Amino acid sequence: MTGRAAYFTVQTRKIAKSGPVLGVETSCDETGVAVFCPERGLVAHTLYSQIRMHADYGGVVPELASRDHVRKLLPLIRETLARAGITTRDLGGVAYTAGPGLVGALLVGAACARALAWALQVPAIGVHHMEGHLLAPLLEADPPQPPFVALLVSGGHSMLIEVSAIGRYRLLGDTLDDAAGEAFDKTAKLMGLPYPGGPALAALAGQGRPGAFRFSRPMTDRPGLDFSFSGLKTQVLLAWQGSDQGEQTRADIARAFEEAIVDTLVIKCRRALEAAGASRLVIAGGVGANRRLRAELAAAGDKDGFRTYFPRLQFCTDNGAMIALAGAIRLAHGQQQDATVQVFPRWDLESLPPAV
Repeated sequence: MTGRAAYFTVQTRKIAKSGPVLGVETSCDETGVAVFCPERGLVAHTLYSQIRMHADYGGVVPELASRDHVRKLLPLIRETLARAGITTRDLGGVAYTAGPGLVGALLVGAACARALAWALQVPAIGVHHMEGHLLAPLLEADPPQPPFVALLVSGGHSMLIEVSAIGRYRLLGDTLDDAAGEAFDKTAKLMGLPYPGGPALAALAGQGRPGAFRFSRPMTDRPGLDFSFSGLKTQVLLAWQGSDQGEQTRADIARAFEEAIVDTLVIKCRRALEAAGASRLVIAGGVGANRRLRAELAAAGDKDGFRTYFPRLQFCTDNGAMIALAGAIRLAHGQQQDATVQVFPRWDLESLPPAV
């Protein structure tokens, strides 16, 4: 039995007989649906992105996001079930993102999932979006097992979490202003890069010259594990405004900015691992797809003796697979919720009950 199979057998054995779990993700601008089977793992997943729709506005428009989830969710559920080779009557449970996120978008997924679970008379559970990200590496062939430290780094979050067990989380560090992904997007926008800016800036950074610009590594010159990237964004703005604003300069600034973000994240991760006495590091969230971050953490791990776990690239961004997995684990331990449709635009990760 492989490591993944053994782990899932332990975590989800209680629902193995009740059938697969459908996962629904609608927290922001991506509609994700997946089917997770306790005995077989992830069997199907689909994802629809609203990037093109929001590009005209330079950012996510909440009302448009909610309406698009309404249009896309049911067709995606049908498509995902067909890919899995099952029908709704084969489902043993339904999991959905209950927060944090955009309230309208969350309500679309929650209402649909709750209605489906009620009609099928199967249990349903609302999943914390960040717990979904945190557990995404468990979908891989060689998953990390607690205890470990997790860096949750995305457009809305930059958090370091000590994970002693699934559901037992302790916040080590949080963002005080702009999260790393948000800083990527805003910096790209001020330099005229297309939406979504983060990936465009990271791609441009590969063409930059090392050492042409250098920016500070925020809050690394003092103790602590919190993050702050708003000042870094201001440094970039001043450098851009004072430059010739040519294409090579744009690439040079992008490289220096990316190096500053990555170095800061690596320094904080090393500190967190030392503080927690851990040797395993999980990276999750959209910024986890950044190639420089992956390379620098691998190098730091070789030097310090820790191992870093990433989800595959398609599971770094929002997706239904991570929600199906997180929901399956909690349903396996008898956790479920009543038929009330309730979402939490803000939700403290530490407030979650243990999955035991």
